[in-house]
Amino acid sequence: MSIAALIVAAGKGDRLGGDLPKQYVDLGGKSLLAHSVDAFLAHPDIASVLVVIGDGQQDIAKEALGGRKISRFVIGGAERHHSVKAGLDALSGSGTTKVLIHDAARPFLATEVIDRLISALDDADGALPVLPVVDTLAYGGAVLGDAVDRAGLFRIQTPQAFRFDAIMTSHERWNGGIATDDAQMARAAGYTVLVVGGDPALEKITHAGDLSLANARIAASRSIRTGMGFDVHRLEAGKELWLCGLRLEHEFGLAGHSDADVALHAVVDALLGAIGEGDIGSHFPPSDAKWKGAPSHLFVAHACKLVAERGGTIEHVDLTIICEQPKIGPYRSAMRERLAELLQIGIDRTSVKATTTEGLGLTGRREGIAAQAIATIRI
Repeated sequence: MSIAALIVAAGKGDRLGGDLPKQYVDLGGKSLLAHSVDAFLAHPDIASVLVVIGDGQQDIAKEALGGRKISRFVIGGAERHHSVKAGLDALSGSGTTKVLIHDAARPFLATEVIDRLISALDDADGALPVLPVVDTLAYGGAVLGDAVDRAGLFRIQTPQAFRFDAIMTSHERWNGGIATDDAQMARAAGYTVLVVGGDPALEKITHAGDLSLANARIAASRSIRTGMGFDVHRLEAGKELWLCGLRLEHEFGLAGHSDADVALHAVVDALLGAIGEGDIGSHFPPSDAKWKGAPSHLFVAHACKLVAERGGTIEHVDLTIICEQPKIGPYRSAMRERLAELLQIGIDRTSVKATTTEGLGLTGRREGIAAQAIATIRI
């Protein structure tokens, strides 16, 4: 048995507004599409994940997934059922026996829903998650009409699960015009489709208000974490001086295995500390020749990637550089801009300060430069 997930992400999402199709819009630090992909990648029974995208969306889709290892992208069609068929065709011959078809605009997919759907396929050709209708329903336009009996009515959600041969046959036989629901196509082909319990969190994001509610949901479930980093490097004649990603003209530079950017090293340790991922030395050991002379912005990028993979967002970074020379004031604004660029956050969420030790200690004797950083993340 091989179970595949087919995520439909080929739409334009015009009703949400904005420049991006809604499946690529950010929600809590990652795209709507990435939320759905992560849910399937984390499930032990899902062997492969295919994503159906619109023509010309390849680059933005790759960026939205940030390196996640899906099986492949498939180019969809003009309507949803055309896109699903393209995905099914791509799975044909792969040994897939069951498939879960999901809309990328439903980001909060729980493991329990996937479990219920897969189990239901033991007894039927298809299954889908539903919720009961709890609101009063009525006909009408400007004037209220008759009430509708809501007994036996359901709200349909995705993913919808099918035995592969059944849903493939359903699509091949379909001649009923535009289809927005795979389960109805399966029923029209004579297959049995069971209903399982859905999830109120599995709402489809269609309008801007839906996205606001989804962001509020994530914010309510996340916590604030703080990490602190500290580093010090020796000053040495003839070395380049790198601080906060900038090369400064100075008679002395900092000695170290990499470019010895003490400021960025402190920032990296602060980020790693906030997510409990050790320190910079455990990720980039000085004993590894690969990192000799390496620019420290690579270390920052790695730390940011780890934060993102944990579902975290960087809220603020506060950096203090401790030295007698050079004077940091003339470079402070440029350092903030570079730090914000490396962290991919607004400059108003960065702080760069400088202080001295009044002639005391190794920094006071101008033997080295130290730096301390505090990173605040939401995860």
